[in-house]
Amino acid sequence: MDQSLVVLTVASFLVCASLFWLAAETGEAALARAGWFAPTVMAVSIFLAASGLWWPTHAIHATDAVVNLRGMAMLLPWLPALLLAGLAGTVGALWHHGRRSWAVAAALAMPIGTYFNAMLGEQGLFRHVHATGALGVGTLTLSLSAALVAGQLRLGGPRLAPALRALACGVAAAVVCLGSTISAEPAGLPHASFGPDWLLVAGFIAIGAVLLAALRQAGNAGHEHPARGSRLAAVDNLTGLPTRLYFEGQLRDAAKKCEARSTRLAVLFIDLDGFKPVNDTFGHSSGDRVLEQVGQRLKGCTRGPGVAARVGGDEFVLLVPGIGTPEAVAQLARRLIETLAKPYRVDGREVAISCSVGIALYPEQCHPNKLIARADAAMYAAKRAGGSRHCFYTAEMDADVQQNFDLLRDLRQALANDELELFYQPKIDARSGKVTAAEALLRWNHPTRGMVMPAQFLPLAERSGLMGPLGNWVIEASCKQARAWRDKGLRMRVAINLSAHQMRQDDIADRITEALTRHRIHPSLLTCEITESAAMEDTAATQETFRRLGELGAHLSIDDFGTGYSSLSYLRQLPAEELKIDASFVKDVVHSADARAVVDAVVKLAHALGLKVVAEGVESPRQQKVLVELGCDELQGFLFAKPMSARALLLWAMDDRAAAAAFSDSLFGETRQASRQVAAAGLRRVV
Repeated sequence: MDQSLVVLTVASFLVCASLFWLAAETGEAALARAGWFAPTVMAVSIFLAASGLWWPTHAIHATDAVVNLRGMAMLLPWLPALLLAGLAGTVGALWHHGRRSWAVAAALAMPIGTYFNAMLGEQGLFRHVHATGALGVGTLTLSLSAALVAGQLRLGGPRLAPALRALACGVAAAVVCLGSTISAEPAGLPHASFGPDWLLVAGFIAIGAVLLAALRQAGNAGHEHPARGSRLAAVDNLTGLPTRLYFEGQLRDAAKKCEARSTRLAVLFIDLDGFKPVNDTFGHSSGDRVLEQVGQRLKGCTRGPGVAARVGGDEFVLLVPGIGTPEAVAQLARRLIETLAKPYRVDGREVAISCSVGIALYPEQCHPNKLIARADAAMYAAKRAGGSRHCFYTAEMDADVQQNFDLLRDLRQALANDELELFYQPKIDARSGKVTAAEALLRWNHPTRGMVMPAQFLPLAERSGLMGPLGNWVIEASCKQARAWRDKGLRMRVAINLSAHQMRQDDIADRITEALTRHRIHPSLLTCEITESAAMEDTAATQETFRRLGELGAHLSIDDFGTGYSSLSYLRQLPAEELKIDASFVKDVVHSADARAVVDAVVKLAHALGLKVVAEGVESPRQQKVLVELGCDELQGFLFAKPMSARALLLWAMDDRAAAAAFSDSLFGETRQASRQVAAAGLRRVV
């Protein structure tokens, strides 16, 4: 092959690849537009692709008689190229708008059109490739067709799709140039050269590049940085994403386009899981750095017509128009969860969080202004299912939303009006049967709903910022009740449950100290039960809370032991005095060898560390017998007593005081005498 022809072929490949790439990216940008502008941009995309199909044949045959055609005859090589490029653009548009069956039909027609374009007389792409036979022409035809279609599709994620389009454009350019070069050899080109036509095609490339840059800048301005002067335009200063006000305007516009085109859209509501501990542990500045990175990742997930916005502290929404099937949205949600779950680098440390995603589709018999609320309800359903997952909206969720709204309103009123109540369940010494303490359990006697259990309202309180006030109420009420019992002659240790949220509060130890001092209760008469998962949070705030509670002298217990993942090295450093075996193991301890093995291992581990073991959920004498044989120190469950009111517990204790298996003398001895001495001395000291 002549050296000048090699140079000309390489140059033609670069030009052809550039034209194909500009056509693919411009077509992708056209799909993000609406109104008259979208077809105009798509027409430019088709023109650029047709130029890429026509140019190698024109350039490599610069001395051929074909190029010397003038007037209308010059359009002959253009017509099949324009038709083929239009067919490829049609496939991409149909696929984008969810009309997959039509897109597949158009794609199947591509090889036929390509073949005729390749073999069309003296103007065909591969008109002189007869030497390779039908197989050679067929291979080039299928390769070019597949590459042209792939260049128009949005395959893969937001970062992978541009790379795949660029690869497809390179393959298409290579096939076209290869076919043109092979076709050129029989014609003979001893002096192939660069002519003024190269300036024309360079102008095409320049115009296409400028148009693409303008489209992308306009897209970024429209979707990521709306103009601040607009009524709907509002940008979140921290993440750079639009706020809810702008998002709602974009949602209304997208809904109108859906109705006009008979397409669908999806709204994804995203809430970060585990973000609050980042603020509580490392400070709000570190939390802000995480939110900034979340915003950047969401921008990477919203190429094209998608819009992401920040609507709350750690809440975001994503608009996805032109969706196909619900499964396609589910795949997007899974990729989104995977993307946001990757570690964040903040101040030299890695921070790991996850997210829950709720999905609402349109049109699904609802007004567009309900989509965000529906996606929000679906997101809470995903959180209730464990988080770090996605959930589609269902009609049943509307009732849940209204019920939760009413319940939260009533809970605020119950806190303000002191309508909550503590019930108490005794803990029994496993050997003597004497009561050692009583666990305080929160109850809410709703005026119309009746008794509402904590499992119904505590998750709602945690999401709504009420865990702090609820926890403070429990601390105050428990200490107040302990004082009331002492005044009636009952020296009862009270156990309260501290949530993970409370353990991360800087002043929780101070609040407990103040309550104990105010009601004149010795710290050793208060047990703080912390779940294993909360206790194992190896964070600065949790460690500091443990240290201060230990120094205070409160009795510390690790609750629900066996359900989490404990670090033994960390466990032995905690100032805890007891472990509570979760009721799930106690339930099966009679019939399951595995459950007995777990209980036996926990007992031996706890005793080796100098800790007591409490088994909760004891309901039968057989369970009691096995647990005593395994060495449990204390038992708790319906076998001994159900949770009861403070007055009922006092009466129960007084009635059984004389019985040998009731309360130990230490619960009553010298209590009244000590109280008289304190009162006489006029001292407000802790007893």
